[in-house]
Amino acid sequence: MNKVILVGNLTRDPELSETPSGVAVCRFSVAVSRDYSNSDGTRDTDFFNVTVWRGRAENCGKYLKKGNKVAIVGSLQTRSYEDKDGIKRNVTDVVANEVEFLTPRSAQNDFDGQDHMGSGAVSATRERPQLEAIDDNQLPF
Repeated sequence: MNKVILVGNLTRDPELSETPSGVAVCRFSVAVSRDYSNSDGTRDTDFFNVTVWRGRAENCGKYLKKGNKVAIVGSLQTRSYEDKDGIKRNVTDVVANEVEFLTPRSAQNDFDGQDHMGSGAVSATRERPQLEAIDDNQLPF
């Protein structure tokens, strides 16, 4: 079984793009603090590259920003490539099947100074963006 569950904060704005065949793909990285403190009394942080496909990718690109807290459920995928110097490199990514937006919209104003509710007024009720359901059998891996 290959299953990963992460809760952390985006370290940069998501990068939304399309494959040559028009499939949406969104990439971002997430910082996750460890549950325990090291010998200095501080918590170490791990950084994970995340890839999201199709409708979920479009929603992530539209609604997520650097600093937002997210929960990710997915799997690990390892790939290798040769860099410009001919050295073989291995990369491990988290391919997200589920992405839960944990930062309330009102808190997003603190990150980028913009009003995401569409007006200057603060609404008492906040709606979460709904992720589009996709058929896992259509994923390219």
